[in-house]
Amino acid sequence: MFFHQDAVFENLSIHHVGNKTNDEFYVLSDNPVDLAEDEILPELLMHYFMKPFTKANEVYRFYHPNEELQLNELYHFAHKYFQEKILFHEFSQQVTKHLYEVSEHPKIKSGEVYVVSLKNIQMEGEERNAIGIFKSENKETYLKVQPQQGGFQLNYEREAININKLDKGVVIINDESEEGYKVLVIDQTNQSEAVYWKDEFLKIKSRNDNYQQTGNLMKVYKNFVNEKLDEVFELETADKIDLLNRSMNYFKTKETFDKAEFEEEVIANPKAASLFDDYKQSLADEFDMPFQTNFDIANPAVKKMQSSYKSVIKLDKNFHIYVHGKREYLEQGYDEDKGMNYYKLFFENEG
Repeated sequence: MFFHQDAVFENLSIHHVGNKTNDEFYVLSDNPVDLAEDEILPELLMHYFMKPFTKANEVYRFYHPNEELQLNELYHFAHKYFQEKILFHEFSQQVTKHLYEVSEHPKIKSGEVYVVSLKNIQMEGEERNAIGIFKSENKETYLKVQPQQGGFQLNYEREAININKLDKGVVIINDESEEGYKVLVIDQTNQSEAVYWKDEFLKIKSRNDNYQQTGNLMKVYKNFVNEKLDEVFELETADKIDLLNRSMNYFKTKETFDKAEFEEEVIANPKAASLFDDYKQSLADEFDMPFQTNFDIANPAVKKMQSSYKSVIKLDKNFHIYVHGKREYLEQGYDEDKGMNYYKLFFENEG
């Protein structure tokens, strides 16, 4: 878990980065920002920068395709800073230059880059120092109402930043440096061109811990049921929902995942289990995402996935059937007279 409530800023530098492809340039400030004389601004910045990370359960690490960490530019600069081989403001300038170099997609927006150093960050029960790098791309217009004699004055401010909407951010925790540090990431844009933040600027991959194992396996199983099983088995929507419900119940009630147990209790079909093994392996090879046969189930990952496990059958625009269990109490058929499909539900009590 990540906590920032006791964290404080040690340094803050602000620069501007444009889009290299569009012939926009970067602008580097000469000095860090002095926050010593302002009591309110650090609190606002802490809210803006750090609050989005309170729900960031997924932990990443820096990597490089050649398996040489020092070739990862951001890891290289962060490592030098944490080892006190480079001053903070110089570090922030190097980071901004690197971000500019990877901002090559024509739709990448220009914006301000904020680089901060923090102390007293708590990560997984340990207190650590950290670096934060944030980018603001989207500006808004705000109305300001001010009282004056006999009434009020209405004014506005263009190109202002909403402190409740961080566009992009990364927190690099000074821990496990030899493995690529612990890295938390936020990217709110969700556009195809935005992958540059994770893939080009940071070059990160998921840390393969219990949280990652739980979440990844649940995602892969959901996709397998919804997309792959139809190629071999003829499944009704209710059958798919039943398979997903059984898997969700498994992850919610078990403390550990056991591959053989999961295949027996949830999939319950040797041929389907073999298909699932092949499907997992193909993804593991493609995305460098190995799956373990046994691991402790991480409840936060289960809760995060629960909302994406659909248990509803939508019938035209008239009815929704929510299926939470007891697949045998739901039958599907076709009425020749009406020329329509139907569902038959069996129950004991009406709530």
